This record gives sequence, structure tokens and C-alpha cells, in this order.
Amino acid sequence: MSDGPSAQWLTGDRLHLQHGPIDVVTRAWGAPSAVQQAYEAAIARFQTILPELAGELTELRKPMSERPLAETPVARRMLAACRPHAGSFLTPMAAVAGAVADELIEVMTEAAPLDRAFVNDGGDIAIFLTEGETMEVALAADFSRGAIPALNGRVTLGYGDGIGGIATSGAQGRSFSLGIADSVTVLARDAASADAAATLIANAVDLDHPAIQRRPAHDLDPDSDLGDRLVTVGVGDLSAADIALALDAGRARADQLRKRGLIRDAALCLKGETITLGPFTRLRELRP
Repeated sequence: MSDGPSAQWLTGDRLHLQHGPIDVVTRAWGAPSAVQQAYEAAIARFQTILPELAGELTELRKPMSERPLAETPVARRMLAACRPHAGSFLTPMAAVAGAVADELIEVMTEAAPLDRAFVNDGGDIAIFLTEGETMEVALAADFSRGAIPALNGRVTLGYGDGIGGIATSGAQGRSFSLGIADSVTVLARDAASADAAATLIANAVDLDHPAIQRRPAHDLDPDSDLGDRLVTVGVGDLSAADIALALDAGRARADQLRKRGLIRDAALCLKGETITLGPFTRLRELRP
């Protein structure tokens, strides 16, 4: 496999873009010529994203408390998504996947008039809808029956909902987590904002318990932006009361973020139990 960026077509008129750790699937709807223009724009922009991020990696791994700087578009999106959370430990890397998705969907929609589109960067999804359009997104966030998450909900988004991004984070995901949530799925105005918020809410789903195994992040990945902070590597048996306590802590954090207007909704999963914000709207169908 080539080390450079690649593009290939998947079934269902989807476009797959891959470069190093960035793995994107996108689809656009509209007039054939517009869709083609949008895909060509996405392919062209994708060539430059990873080199840009690599050039700013030192800054992007700094905690927000150190006021990291950014020059390139995706990096600036990462900082913008994390800046409202500057009082908590967070680095811009918490929003990298969502920011890439946001960048590509903006490039596509600026290149041609589309009816709707999505960009899925490893589960963090940017969504574009025009008036009268909807999109149904299947959510797989229940890890209670194994390492591969089970489909446990669908959410239908419509134009005017003010939701342009969905992101999922947690101890079972691709990145390290300070908490024990199997998954936290967040709906927000854009994917980068959802990504950052999902990270913080997932960190908040936590408790002190001997069944929880943790290790310093740098022992698992010397380049981790989490440094020597303890990340979750295993969660053993927990009582129903323990699960409820951890989920309630996460919901309290999610409620704070929604009251600040930073997220629209969230669903938190741990050991087969799922809770959502209430009164919730868009994640009503998400259940184990």
C-alpha cells in the first residue's frame, strides 16, 4: 500500500479517502455533475491535510491551558472546538477527526450545490443538509457483547435542527480515554465541537474502583498528547450502582455543556446501560 493519500470508490456511490491515520468515507447527493465536482474537490483537499497537521503537531499536542497556536485550516478548527473547554485538560487533538470531517464537507459544499452530504472520519461525522432534506444515521455504540460495537440506535436529522456533527468517544474507541465509558455519542453544531465534547464527557464517566485498570498514556504510546496521565485499559465487573454512579457523573458534565450551548444531545453507554440527556429529542431511539 502506498504511503501517500489514496482515493477509491466504494459501493453506494461512496468515496473512500485514506492517508496515514486518516480514514474517511464520504457521500454526496445532488445533480451528477455537482456530485462529481464535490468529490474532486474533496480528493484535492485531502492531499494536503495530513502534511499540514504534521507540520503543526507540536502545538496541537499542547494542553489548551498553554494556549497552542495554529496556522492551517484544520488545525484552527481544532483549536476553535477546544477553546470553550480551556478550563479542563484538553489538547486540540481531541477534535482532530471531527475537524477533518468539517473541513472536507465545507470544501465539497463550496465546490458545488449539493442536496445533502456526509463525511465520516472514523466514526466522527460531518453532515450537510439543505431545506427539506433529512439523513438517518445508524449508531453502533454498545460494547456490552464484545469488542465490536452493536447497532443500538438510529438518529434522523433534518434541515433546521442545527446539528452538523456527530462524534463518539470512550474507552473502547480508537483513542485513549481518562474515563470508563464504553462510548459517548454527541450531537453538536459541527463535528469538531462534537468530537471535543464527546472526549470530555467520556472522561467524566468515571469512578474509583479496583476493577478499573489504568496505565500512563506514554507507556502505551510515547507520542500520546496525554503524557503521563492515567488512561483506562480495562474495566472489570461493576455493580449496577457503580455503573449508575459513573454514568450520572458523565450526564452531569453533558448537561453543563448543553446548557452552555456547546452540544445538542448526548448518549452515554457503559456495560450495556445507556442514558441520554432529558428531555432529549434526537437520540430518543438510542437504547441497548
